[in-house]
Amino acid sequence: MKQTNAETVETAGERIDERLLVSEITGGDKELFRIFVQRYEQKVFALGVSFFHNADDAADFTQDVFLKAFHSLKGFEGRSRFSTWLFKIAYNTAINAVNRKKEYRSLAEEDASAVERTEQNVMYKLTQNAVRTAVENLPAKYRVCVDLFFFYGRSYKEIEVITGFPVNTVKSHVFRAKKILRKKLADFQGEI
Repeated sequence: MKQTNAETVETAGERIDERLLVSEITGGDKELFRIFVQRYEQKVFALGVSFFHNADDAADFTQDVFLKAFHSLKGFEGRSRFSTWLFKIAYNTAINAVNRKKEYRSLAEEDASAVERTEQNVMYKLTQNAVRTAVENLPAKYRVCVDLFFFYGRSYKEIEVITGFPVNTVKSHVFRAKKILRKKLADFQGEI
């Protein structure tokens, strides 16, 4: 049985093949693009937060990504899932912006200010800070792969498409990052 890269979108109880949806949009029904926005807006926004550290910049980033995707929609060939294609646009947009600013911040760095200060939560906070610090200190190329793999649930192949790193390089980056994190977190465990 031949496997397809087509994804389906659920709209009002109806499942639509994404390639068909793209065809309808490029054929003139521009309003259908809102289905993609509704489906992926949260994920693109989260990626923006991990790169830009605040909601306003992440919101601008999200809007920019969807505008670029809309204007590039005719270039979507259906060889990958729409979400992978969209994340590639998002990643490249973020990397270009970051290269101008020379910074990157992982989703693991986000503050969890809602945690209460009980003894158990203090331990949680200490552990969270140790993980955050360990991820922060990874080389940028490792952090990006770790974020996409663990925080966004992307496959190695999808990370290859998004970042442009060969799949074996992605695997290597994730493996090396886990090895570094394991060592740093073992040191932390010895401290508590």
